[in-house]
Amino acid sequence: MTSKIKYALAALTLAASGLASAQTLLNASYDVAREFYKDYNAAFIAHYKKRTGKDIRIDQSHGGSSAQARAVNDGLAADVVTMNTTTDIEFLASSGAVAKDWTKKFPNDASPTTSTMLFLVRKGNPKNIRDWDDLIKPGIQVVVVNPKTGGNGRYAYLGAWGAARRKGLTDAQAAEFVGKLYKNVPVLGKGGRDATSIFLQRNVGDVLITFESEVLSINREFGEGKVDAVYPSVSIVAENPVAVVERTVQKKGTAALAKAYLDYLYSEEGQEIAARHALRPRSPAVLRKYASTFKPLQLFTVRDYFGSLTEAQKVHFNDGGQFDKLYTVR
Repeated sequence: MTSKIKYALAALTLAASGLASAQTLLNASYDVAREFYKDYNAAFIAHYKKRTGKDIRIDQSHGGSSAQARAVNDGLAADVVTMNTTTDIEFLASSGAVAKDWTKKFPNDASPTTSTMLFLVRKGNPKNIRDWDDLIKPGIQVVVVNPKTGGNGRYAYLGAWGAARRKGLTDAQAAEFVGKLYKNVPVLGKGGRDATSIFLQRNVGDVLITFESEVLSINREFGEGKVDAVYPSVSIVAENPVAVVERTVQKKGTAALAKAYLDYLYSEEGQEIAARHALRPRSPAVLRKYASTFKPLQLFTVRDYFGSLTEAQKVHFNDGGQFDKLYTVR
C-alpha cells in the first residue's frame, strides 16, 4: 500500500469519525413547518459552525402537532419540540418530558413567532367566499384539520367560534354557528399538510381553513395561481411555542445545543427566515420590513374568549367535549 493511499484512508477515517461524533439534534414539529425548518436548520448549522467550529446535524419529524406530542411522550427522542399550540407542550410538561416552567425559558412565553388563520379558495374565488359567515352557506364544502389531532384544526375551530363572539353572539349562538360550519366539512385532515393535500391533490372542497404560512408553502410546492388567499374580517392569534425536551437532552448531553437552537429563532436571521416563510416575527423591525407579507387584520387572542388553550382543550376538544357534540366523524 502506497503512502498516498494510507494518508487518504486515514483522512477518510478521521472524516468519518468526525461525522460520527457530531452531535445530532431532533426537532419534532408540526405539519406545515417543514419548509421553514429546512431553511432555518441550514442557517443554524452554519451559524453554530462559525461560532464554535463544531459540525452538527439536525433531523426533523413532522406531523399533526398533537400526534407529535404523543409520539414524544411515548418515547420519540426529540431534543426540542416546536409546536403550534401550547396545549401540546403543556401535555409534555405534565408528563415530565418538558420543564414545568417551559414558558419562562425563552422570550414571549417561549413563542418566537405567531400566525393566524385564513381561507384558501380556488383561483378566482368562484364561490365568492369573503368571511366566516360564508362558510355556513348551503353547498359550501370546507376542508379543515381535525382539532383533536392538530393545532391547525384547533385554531380553525376557535377562530370560527371567536369570530362569532366578536360579532356579539353568545356562546350558545357561537356553538350553533360552528355546528353549521362543521356540517359543511366533508372530511377532516389529520394535520395541516394532509388537509392541503385533500384540498389540492384530491380536489375536495371549496375552501381550506389553514395557517397564513401555508399559503406560501402551497405556492412553492404546487405553483403560483392554484389558490387565492382570503383574509376574513377578523381572525385569531396563533402562537408557535417551543421547548427543550429535558428528558432527551439529559440522556444525550445535548442541553446546550438544544437551547442554542431555540435561542437562534429569536435572532434577527431567525426572525427573517420566519418572515420569509410567512410566520409573523416577534421582532418589530423584521415585522415592519415584511409589512407587505403580513396584511393588517383584526386579531383576537385565545384569552379573549376561551381563557387559555388549556381551558379550551377541556371544554371543546377533550373526549365528550363541545366538538364531539357538534361533529360526527364521517
